[in-house]
Amino acid sequence: MMEVAAIIVLALAIDVCLGEPPEIVHPVVWMGKATSMLERLAPTEGANAQRLYGTIMVLLTVLAFVMPVYFLLRYVSGIGSVVYVIAGGLLLKPSFSFAALRKAALEIELLLSTGKMEGARTKMPVLVSRDVDRLGKGLMVSATLESVAENSCDSVVAPLFFFLLLGVPGAVAYRVVNTMDGMIGYHGKYEYLGKFAAKLDDLLNFIPARISGLLMVAAAYLCGRNGRDAWRIMHRDHRKTESPNAGWPMSAVAGALEVRLEKEGCYRLGNPINTLSPVAIKRGVILVTVSALLWVLCCSIMEATFLVFAS
Repeated sequence: MMEVAAIIVLALAIDVCLGEPPEIVHPVVWMGKATSMLERLAPTEGANAQRLYGTIMVLLTVLAFVMPVYFLLRYVSGIGSVVYVIAGGLLLKPSFSFAALRKAALEIELLLSTGKMEGARTKMPVLVSRDVDRLGKGLMVSATLESVAENSCDSVVAPLFFFLLLGVPGAVAYRVVNTMDGMIGYHGKYEYLGKFAAKLDDLLNFIPARISGLLMVAAAYLCGRNGRDAWRIMHRDHRKTESPNAGWPMSAVAGALEVRLEKEGCYRLGNPINTLSPVAIKRGVILVTVSALLWVLCCSIMEATFLVFAS
């Protein structure tokens, strides 16, 4: 079981020191390509046919990426612990991308704080899917903070949660579903085709999202922010988002920073005590960083506790 902790540490070290793998070998890029290829073969008519195809599409893609990881790790486990840990760390790393998330948010913060609005708009699609062309500075800050908060779950908490439960294959399976949800799990064109991916992603994120919110509250206290409001606003506003999960970490961040996060026509989270200036992004990144470190610490404690009882 010590190998589990070593794999987490190695994967985090790779993320912080080396960042993302090249696109040509990045598993998430290949997940996206597989999704696009299967999407082109999807039926264009018939709700039931699209639902069935979308379900098969998700299950096949999960199997296509999980099974090689499972059998590779079984093979290297027979070689030795060091090889197993190295392989596990390398395979776990692509399931999360904390360093890239942090870097993108801080780049946008710098562009906004120096008045380079068009540069920030060009950069923002890395984090958000909404149309940012007509957003003012405040709403651009809000969109960035919302993305950073929500992705603290998708990019850190959830992958490690499923790693603890099901090992590296579990983290990979989560990343496949989350990637497919991001590509086809929307309304409109993908109303039926992406239904299974969207619902499965909601189910998988149910517990991690709530953990993420609680971690944000704890981080708010540790960072000298408004921990009391982080808890209160999270409890009050987490249901306002269309997603059943995104509202937990987002509303906690809004309360901690005493700002209102808003997606026009959709929701408003928090109270506008402080203005949404670019510095709020930096403060949000600090909160997310501390919450991520807290989660790694929690994972280590849970692993150590398991070791004690197992022995």
